[in-house]
Amino acid sequence: MAPVSTMRAVGVSEYGPIENLHSKEVPRPSKPTGRHMLVQVKATSVNPIDIKVRGGVYDDPTDYYERVKSLTQEPPNFHIIGYDGAGIVLETGPDVKYFKAGDEIFYLANPSEQGTYAEEVIVDERHAGHKPQLLDFVQAAAMPLTYGTAYESLVDRLEIKEGERAGILIINGGGGMGSIASQIARYILKLPVVITTASRPETVAFSKEMGATHVINHHKDIVQEIRDLNLPEDIPLRYAYLTSRTEQYLKPAAEILAPFGKICSIVQAHFDMYGSEMMSKSLDFVWCWIATGAYHNYYGDHPEKHHVWYEDLARRVDAGQIKCHLMKRLRLTAEGIRTAHRKIEEGKMIGKVGLGVDEPGEGEPFA
Repeated sequence: MAPVSTMRAVGVSEYGPIENLHSKEVPRPSKPTGRHMLVQVKATSVNPIDIKVRGGVYDDPTDYYERVKSLTQEPPNFHIIGYDGAGIVLETGPDVKYFKAGDEIFYLANPSEQGTYAEEVIVDERHAGHKPQLLDFVQAAAMPLTYGTAYESLVDRLEIKEGERAGILIINGGGGMGSIASQIARYILKLPVVITTASRPETVAFSKEMGATHVINHHKDIVQEIRDLNLPEDIPLRYAYLTSRTEQYLKPAAEILAPFGKICSIVQAHFDMYGSEMMSKSLDFVWCWIATGAYHNYYGDHPEKHHVWYEDLARRVDAGQIKCHLMKRLRLTAEGIRTAHRKIEEGKMIGKVGLGVDEPGEGEPFA
């Protein structure tokens, strides 16, 4: 019997509101080449990038929609969204060296190509790791984008050294990114002071569980909130990680950071440094976008680093050093994905939301 040539996938034919997300029969991916693998998708998770791409407003790279226009303008005229995933390797390209058919993996898909809301996806092995043994597929799918971004932000971009006598401020400690960054700061880099922001009792408790030593209320004056902590004088607040509203938090962060400190943001925004303490304190500001290397042909980057990080993450999860921050599970259907998008748009999500083909609920997977 000839193999089935089509598969079910969820995405958009036209960018716009949540209702534009729908299921469609599309051609299966072609045979993997080079260092790529064909993967059976068992689970995915939803991130803010998914919401922006679906809505037609994703602006981290200025030419993004020019790069992906063929997905909606050429057959099957359908952009499959989704970037986090976990599944089983079906077939490997001739140059793949880390994986083999049958391996259970977690991975990050290329944002310029078809994504993970599909029965099968093509994955570059350099952006994958072996699935942690202690996590199921849905839990594993919640990890790659946030962990990879946070690790790159804190280690590569902020250049924090393990055991450094310094503190960090992380905006939005209850979110998917803030909750994993808190763990990296506290348990991998071993910073003695990890301050996060949260306002609801449940997000405060979650942030502390994820590694925060102090939690302040972002609805109040965060500069005064931090001053009221009376932090030890020998532990300077040297770093700030902005995972929300760069334009709102840049100046307060500059005001509270120690001279020669450093700020990293992952959120595109219009903002002005003029009138801040950025210059008087000689503060550095850096961006972090996890796809920079792949998007720019790895110029100045280390192509294998994400694979190394994901393998290390799997070991740390299995050793109990890093916790999964999945907080909501759904069945991997079109309606499940729409529900996940709604939850993120509401702005109240704690941790991550993940979807799996084996989760209980109505409807066939990806339908």
